[in-house]
Amino acid sequence: MAEYVLMIALSPTMDTGTISSWEKKEGDRIESGDLLCQVETDKATMDYESIQEGILLKILVGEGEQAQVGSPIAIVGEKDEDISDLLSDVDTRVVEEENEEDNKIENTASFSTPISTQERSEGDRIIASPLARRMAEERGLNLALIQGSGPRGRIIKRDIVKAENMVHTPSYTPASMSSAPPPGDEIIPVTTKRKIIAQRLAESKYSAPHYYLRLRVRTDDFMKARKALNQTLRESVSVNAFIVKFVAEALKRHPIVNSTWQGDTILRHSSIDIGLAVAQDDGLITPVVRDCGNKGIIEIDKELKELIDKALNNKLTPEEYSGATFTISNLGSFGIEEFTAIINPPGSAILAVGKIVQEPVVGDGNTIEIKSLMTMTLSCDHRVIDGAVGAAFLKDLKDIIEDPIRA
Repeated sequence: MAEYVLMIALSPTMDTGTISSWEKKEGDRIESGDLLCQVETDKATMDYESIQEGILLKILVGEGEQAQVGSPIAIVGEKDEDISDLLSDVDTRVVEEENEEDNKIENTASFSTPISTQERSEGDRIIASPLARRMAEERGLNLALIQGSGPRGRIIKRDIVKAENMVHTPSYTPASMSSAPPPGDEIIPVTTKRKIIAQRLAESKYSAPHYYLRLRVRTDDFMKARKALNQTLRESVSVNAFIVKFVAEALKRHPIVNSTWQGDTILRHSSIDIGLAVAQDDGLITPVVRDCGNKGIIEIDKELKELIDKALNNKLTPEEYSGATFTISNLGSFGIEEFTAIINPPGSAILAVGKIVQEPVVGDGNTIEIKSLMTMTLSCDHRVIDGAVGAAFLKDLKDIIEDPIRA
């Protein structure tokens, strides 16, 4: 019997997924465990392995299109099976979901004329949802110039919002909304990952009261220790591995920094799980080294290298990039000397690390010495970490870096 293939949550925070590619085509036989398609989630592109068996009768969500978790993306069944009822039900679901979204926002107006979804227009009438019509009227937008993205080209709320944004862009006029951009301009589609990054960082920035602590650290002894270790091992242990370990030691002394705000409670984590921000072509991802407080630098370095390689090849699993209790962002390799970073939930702090630079410093006896200095900026969530607590943590971290042997 024919049935839907539903979009499933391939990451803990996934609400929608974008089909990157279909690995099976209509008419193919599918067995349980077969790779059905590639889905772009909020963090990475994941394999969707089928849990159903049968013939792939119909693909409902094409490559590059989005689907909500729990919504149909395909139909499987027996060869030549009649699926007209399922296809009709899909159209009905889409319309009902759109009307439900309209009604949540617009519950004061009533429209007696039903809107058909069979065509983009019927005669001279434009097909649009009730809310879209009212929004267009209030904003003075001509529905005839707006391309609908709903079922059968129906104009819906998001199309009005998009059109309004274009109207208020200086280089565009209402008459040019359906035309190509000016020569030389490029329209870049926003990926699911980029949308989620924008949403989550905006939520973090405006819901968590950030404050910032900054100091400079002498790294001469730290770099000597790293050089000695590398010579002993005959391989290179990364600077990031040392910083992760140093942060873990400081968090042991200040466990409240390793906590999460939960509204009515604060969750103090028993495990120190440190994430390191890694740049990808379409955004950032934060692979996480678990239980850093009970691991040595060499073990941390090995895990970091494996995780970074997976991150750069878009192969991280949700367990490998979610749930960091503290995050580090190091832009020193780009020549950045100092910067501030936005807290990465569920953590309550993030450490921004800059480039190591050589500078003259006044030493003992008022002598001038050349020292290696690194600027660190700690962003804290004031709901969890008081100023004095954040300052004490950063001071202890400075002491550990400046004298790693004694620490």
